[in-house]
Formats: sequence, C-alpha cells, structure tokens
Amino acid sequence: MRNVDAAGLGIGDDHPPRIMGVLNVSAESPYEPSVFDDPGEAAEYVDADLVDEGADIVDVGLESANKRFEVLSADEELERLDLAIETMESVGGDAVFSIETRYHEVADAALSAGFDMVNDICGFADPEMPRVCEERDAAVVKMASPPDLARPGAVESVDDIYEALEMNGFTDKTIVDPAFGGWSEAKTLEDDRETFRRLREFRGLGRPILVSINRKNFLRDVAGRSTEEALPASLAATSMAVERGAHVIRTHDVAETRDAALIGAAFARERVREEGDVSVEELDVTTPREGARHLERLGADEAAAAECVTRAFELSGLDAEERGALRAGAADAGATVVDAADGTGVLLFGTPRALADLASTALGVSPALDDAIESIGQPYT
Repeated sequence: MRNVDAAGLGIGDDHPPRIMGVLNVSAESPYEPSVFDDPGEAAEYVDADLVDEGADIVDVGLESANKRFEVLSADEELERLDLAIETMESVGGDAVFSIETRYHEVADAALSAGFDMVNDICGFADPEMPRVCEERDAAVVKMASPPDLARPGAVESVDDIYEALEMNGFTDKTIVDPAFGGWSEAKTLEDDRETFRRLREFRGLGRPILVSINRKNFLRDVAGRSTEEALPASLAATSMAVERGAHVIRTHDVAETRDAALIGAAFARERVREEGDVSVEELDVTTPREGARHLERLGADEAAAAECVTRAFELSGLDAEERGALRAGAADAGATVVDAADGTGVLLFGTPRALADLASTALGVSPALDDAIESIGQPYT
C-alpha cells in the first residue's frame, strides 16, 4: 500500500486515520452549519469546529455537487476562490487545506495561493488535473466518476467503480474515493451498501482510501433515522470503514468521527511488518474478487484468485454415514473436514474453488446434505 505525503501529513497504512472536515463557501450547499460567505466567520468555524476538534484536513467546497443544481463553470468557481483563500489565510490553527473542484484551472490557482491538496470530485475527467497536481507535488483525492465534468460521481454500477477510479491513471500522490451517495438517479441505497461491503476491494488499487459517509442516506435508511438523528449510524460505519482499510474520513462531525476512527484503527489488524530488509504486508483478501484485484495490480494470473481465500463452515446434525461421505468428498475436492468431539458436527473448510468442486458432485447420502453442500459451494465474490 502506497503512503501519501500531503504537505507533510502522512496518509496511508503507516499513519493513523485522518479526519477531513468540511467548509463550504457555496450558498446552495445543503448543510447550513458549514456554509459561510464571510471569511472571518468562516475562519472562526475552521479553527473552533474543525481544527480544534481534530480535523487534519479542511476541505473547502466552492459549489454544491448536488445533481439538482447547475454545474458552475471554471470561471464561476474562480470567482468564489478568493473567499476560500482569504479564509485560509485567516485561520490560526494548523491543518492541511484541500480545494474541492473538478477543474484543473481552479486547482492550479488554489495551489498557487497556498492550498495543499485537491479533492477532484470528477475523478480526472479533466485530463489536465493529474498534470497540475504532479507539477505542484500536491496530493489529490480522485473520486470515482464518469469521464464527464457535468456528472460527478455518477457511476451507475458498483462493478464500474473500480474501473472509474483507474480511468486516466494516478499520480504518485493519489487518494481514491469510491463515491458514496446519490450521485445519479440510477444509483440505489443498496448500491452504496454493496460498495461499503466491498470496501476492502479498493485496497487492490494500492492507494490510500477516502470515504465520505457522514449521515448518508444508505446509513439512515438502515437505522430509520433522519439526517439530524443519524450521527450514531455514521460513527458505527466510520469504525467499520477504518477497520476495512479506509485512511481518510470526510465529515461534518469532526470530534465524534475522530473518536470513532481511532476505535476502528485500534482494532484493525497490523497489516505491515518489517523483517530486516524484507517488508511484509498482510492483504485484506476475504473474497476471490478482492484477491483478483491484488493479482491484477501485480500483473499476476487472476485465475489464482479462488485460491486466495479460505472459508469455514460448521455443519451439525449429521449422522455417521453423512460425515463419512462428506469427509471423502472433501478430500477429493481439496477441502478439509474435522469432526467435533461430540460426533454430531463437523468443521468444513477450504478455498472457494475446493468448496465449489465439492458442491458439484452429489454425495448421494441424503438430499439434506447435498442441499447443504450445494449452498456452501455458491459463488462468494
């Protein structure tokens, strides 16, 4: 996993989770507590409500990315940039400042004025964006998006998110964002839930991961809460996201989110070990699909993905004949069966490929056992 240096702030597996607080200088933005049109008041908010509460990064939005609003042009964003720059210059606390934009001209102007990094909500749809960020040696968040400056984040299939993030490549300091939220009419709450379940998969890109899940609809729907009531759901998801490999959490609720992120980090596995000159990284591979992503990154044979994962199942209520047939079938398929001490149950484990091979051959002892083995052998991607 590549680490990123964002103006001296380390982001990646070798560093604690980072919190990105949000400041908007766009009147149309929906979250009113973070919206300002006066640089002095905005700076006070950044110091008191973001930096002092634990924000490592301040992300400044010049316009709302809500699809209901007309997209601003680069010139219109540049007109708002002065307020953002004046705010940044008035802040007393120490934080990395990020400019949220889709245009390389705006990114260039912001970086020239002292901003430290870029949050590109259109994922390099502007092909000049990587060049600008590389020339400025700036970290850049790349959100999954179609190659269309007017449609930020509007990837319509979860399976397309990974490919959208790969579009137009990466800089050495790219952070990836899988684009949670209703960026298009076609995207459903279940799509966001599936993306969250598959969050480890994006580690296959070898880049730090940013997630923006604060009070999002897909969490509120699960908990049955309004936006105002959804903070506990967001905090639970934050801990899960960090444990699954997220490195930056973008939020309006800085202090609470910081604590939730630290809990997630404290109970995550230590993935990287150094043994002399040898570096060892334990990869998050819980499904063959995640294995395939890492194999693709390494240029290796993706056919080996089904061998990257071991699954374990406990089966109970088996008689002696069923246990014997299962043991023989598992041995032929390359899986393993271990009997329980009481003689009624077994532990069955093996790779997805071995379990699929086991399921493809009827054991012929009882319909119930055959049905159970068939369910175990279903694709697990």
